[in-house]
Amino acid sequence: MPAKRKLTMRHIRQMLRLTADGVSVRDIAVMLGIARSTVQDNLDRAKAAGLTWPLPGDLTDDVLEGRLFARAGTKQGTRRRAEPDWAALAIELKKPGVTLLILWEEYRALHPDGYGYSRFCDLFRGFEQRLVPSMRQEHVAGDKVFVDYSGRRVPVVDRKTGEVREAELFIGVLGASSYTFAEATWTQTLPDWIGSHVRMFSFFGGVPRLIVPDNLKSGVSRASFYDPEINRSYGMMASHYGVGVLPARPRRPKDKAKVENGVRFAQSCILGRFRKQTFFSLAEANAAISEAVERINSHVMRRLGISRRHLFETMERPALASLPAQDYEFAEWRFARVSTDYHIEFERYFYSVPHNLIRQQVDVRATSRTIEIFSKGQRVAAHQRRYGGSRFGTDPDHMPSSHRRYAEWTPERFRRWGASIGPQTAGLIVAILSSRPHPEQGFRTCLGVLKLYRSIGHAQAEAVSARAVEIGGLTCKSIASLIATYKAAKPSAEPAAVVEHANLRGPGYFH
Repeated sequence: MPAKRKLTMRHIRQMLRLTADGVSVRDIAVMLGIARSTVQDNLDRAKAAGLTWPLPGDLTDDVLEGRLFARAGTKQGTRRRAEPDWAALAIELKKPGVTLLILWEEYRALHPDGYGYSRFCDLFRGFEQRLVPSMRQEHVAGDKVFVDYSGRRVPVVDRKTGEVREAELFIGVLGASSYTFAEATWTQTLPDWIGSHVRMFSFFGGVPRLIVPDNLKSGVSRASFYDPEINRSYGMMASHYGVGVLPARPRRPKDKAKVENGVRFAQSCILGRFRKQTFFSLAEANAAISEAVERINSHVMRRLGISRRHLFETMERPALASLPAQDYEFAEWRFARVSTDYHIEFERYFYSVPHNLIRQQVDVRATSRTIEIFSKGQRVAAHQRRYGGSRFGTDPDHMPSSHRRYAEWTPERFRRWGASIGPQTAGLIVAILSSRPHPEQGFRTCLGVLKLYRSIGHAQAEAVSARAVEIGGLTCKSIASLIATYKAAKPSAEPAAVVEHANLRGPGYFH
């Protein structure tokens, strides 16, 4: 392989211009700081190629170099080897299982006197280096999707207040075809981050083998080259789609050069074009972004001569895994400690678990509709998620038996107990419950009253109840005193003889 030339086409143009001005070869060598023999050799090459100053205006450096050095390293009169279509080979190399050796063998089958394998590889690498930087990585179809947020945001104006709120721009780029997805979300938080992935997979109509995210906190709890810790909610989403997560190394943008280039391209094609356009809702912004993404994917890439959509449809879509039957429903996972009242707290609301889990740590899975609690991998409780009303959601089956009996106490149940004795007792129960700031504070008093009434008949209970309401004796102590008074004043079944009355003196008193 010939040595690389240090002389540039700019030097050769200066040589030709100075020669036309009558400057000697020796002076040209001194002025350009190169050997006189080098100057003479290049002037001879220009003369042999029929090039004189001034050069044609459309003569580029590549064409000039080709005319001067196309036959360097070969014998005069030999035929140049057949040149393969490097762009087509770059596309073929992205297909699963395709290697440069296979492509070279196919090339030599068509051109037996073509390049050897080492020269073939050198020329192909040279072609790759003239492509955009992200193409220098070898990406197999269906292997990876690179995801990230753009550093620039999309301004959205509130029609009523005129307040400007900036939305985040999420971008996903498939590795082999550069097929691009983009959308605007309000935040980079976990629900928006995972929701964008779900919509991206639906847009692709399939799932690649790996996701390569940046070390965003919503996706990666702890960044590490050796053992990155994936956010559990993000990991559950990946598990649902059967895709792996391979975070890029911290502060290594070349690990995700594909999406970095996609972000820059999206910023120019989306944000750059929309800089004078005003959006009044997130849906309106996403509709415009969808049209811009369509233009990006349909744009013919200059180097390869085909569009991202063509690459995706012909090469990458067949390599993607199929989507699951249902889209992933976002669920947030958290740890929680069971309190002594056998409830866990989530977003300032409380949900019960079996009482034997008190003080244990459990896993909480929260969706927009349900709260599920897991202990050691087993679901132990499920509740409808609360956004208003009572802060406590309690399943009676989770309570100890003593608490369950207490939970069954209600004002209506006590009223029914009182009514079963009589209307006066029902009125007493109502009066007791109404006399307390909270009806629950009168439950124990009602239980005490009903227990006292077991020792007397319904008629006597009704009389005591009427008297208690009349005098305002609405405590167990007052009612117990009324019952005792009633019993003391109760007439016996057979009246005693008059001579036996305590207030009569009898005949013996006078003797």
